[in-house]
Amino acid sequence: MTAKKEWIDVAVDALNKAYVPYSHFPVGACLVTKDGKIYQGLNIENASYGLSNCAERTAFFKAVSEGEREFSHLVIAGHTPQPISPCGACRQVMAEFCEPSMPVTLVGDNGVQKEITVEGLLPYMFTDKDL
Repeated sequence: MTAKKEWIDVAVDALNKAYVPYSHFPVGACLVTKDGKIYQGLNIENASYGLSNCAERTAFFKAVSEGEREFSHLVIAGHTPQPISPCGACRQVMAEFCEPSMPVTLVGDNGVQKEITVEGLLPYMFTDKDL
């Protein structure tokens, strides 16, 4: 099994763990550090919708809370006909912690995939260089 296949499997597995009683729209993520550690993320909803958290941010927050700061790949999976697209908030979190050239694999149902970079998802991103 290739590393990328493993990462996709981790993201797809998270779909079954997502807490989505309101939207019924599970999303899974697999964030990979530069030294190969894997952090699984899933979306977690709340009756007060604004307090929900996306899969991508869950993975980043888990990794960062464990001291990780250097990432090499992100996989996002959803039950969508086309590769799933991350929300704007998640894109900005990616911009905070990832190199613009870091690859992101978007996965939909039946294994349909799209390869893109963080910069491709958020061109003209706002970063610490803008402060």
